[in-house]
Amino acid sequence: KESEKPKDSGKVTITKVFDFAGEEVRVTKEVDSTSKEAKSFLKQQEKWQSAAPASFPTVSGVKRPSGMSSLLGKIGSKKQKMSTLEKSKLDWENFKEEEGIVEELAIHNRGKDGYIERKAFLERVDHRQFEIERDIRLSRMKP
Repeated sequence: KESEKPKDSGKVTITKVFDFAGEEVRVTKEVDSTSKEAKSFLKQQEKWQSAAPASFPTVSGVKRPSGMSSLLGKIGSKKQKMSTLEKSKLDWENFKEEEGIVEELAIHNRGKDGYIERKAFLERVDHRQFEIERDIRLSRMKP
């Protein structure tokens, strides 16, 4: 299930419900109202709202759906399942927001102590070492 709360600033809040290890997990995400995801979400909401009144008529004399078909319809609307990797990513994002360390991590990862910078440094050192060893081997072969 999903719900939407439009805001004045042109943002749409999308809430998705997932099933993770038998528990209900709600993921709330705020996106720009002009984004592709927001537009598809709003279309889906309109479809759900237009389908809901038609499926349960309240006029007497009209037969309401009952029995196995309505029961299966209610059961058929299962929640999406969430993998362990997705849950870990969600927990990490929530932790970063709660602790207020999003900017600090971004700055740290860009600097000297960042993972990418360390990998590039090690690659340069390895390449330089290879060139030194190659030069030594070539100098020994010529005499």
